[in-house]
Amino acid sequence: AAMAADERDYNLTEEQKAVKAKYPPLNKKYECELHAWGDTLEEAFEQCVMAMFGYMTDTETVEPVDAVEVEAEGHDMLSLLFHFLDEWLYKFSANEFFIPREVKVLYIDRMQFKIRSIGWGEEFCLPKHPQGTEVKAITYSAMQICEDEKPEVFVIVDI
Repeated sequence: AAMAADERDYNLTEEQKAVKAKYPPLNKKYECELHAWGDTLEEAFEQCVMAMFGYMTDTETVEPVDAVEVEAEGHDMLSLLFHFLDEWLYKFSANEFFIPREVKVLYIDRMQFKIRSIGWGEEFCLPKHPQGTEVKAITYSAMQICEDEKPEVFVIVDI
């Protein structure tokens, strides 16, 4: 019976999926949704950064040559996630073109809404790193941080 339920899921229209998923259908052309999770919220945040960079290149091709630290702060957990991703995006889009192979969140301060992380990677360069889709901006649209069973985050980015 579980099998049948799964199969039905795949045949849903985008609208039906949206109702089921509780978010509006994505505008596939200009945005994409990052969905990441982990055993801890720290890991979910780490995975979200890697999901974002996964759109930009194949992160498996990146070597952990340099270490970069990224700190961010917000006025609540959602703004913290926003600024955290935005700071990482800035590391790429500013003149550094830094792409991480791995990101580790050192801590999340839930009282002051601060985060500190470190990433190991290298400067993006063709042809070594395949060019994917450029992420232009992080958005607050339908952003969620869920910590019910396993911590997971949903973020829509403009591409």
